[in-house]
Amino acid sequence: MTDENRPPLEESPEVADAAQDDVAVSAFITGGGTDRDTPEFLQPGEAPHLRTGAEQPWDPADFAAAKGWDPTPENVERARQELERDGAAAIERTVP
Repeated sequence: MTDENRPPLEESPEVADAAQDDVAVSAFITGGGTDRDTPEFLQPGEAPHLRTGAEQPWDPADFAAAKGWDPTPENVERARQELERDGAAAIERTVP
């Protein structure tokens, strides 16, 4: 069969079978919660809960990387000391 005699791909039995099997894939069903496509809106006058970087624990190696330092033992130690000395303020200065 040459290309001139070949039917279009859309008319092949394989494509027709795939089109008929148009069902939801369970791995992609979110369960109806909020996500990027279905955001949760605040009521008028309701204050948003803003999350900052300091609200979570920080590992000195991660903090060093956030500052743009290579995670060498010396830089990780500097980051640990800064976290110990300044606490959440050190994180807020780097990752607001």
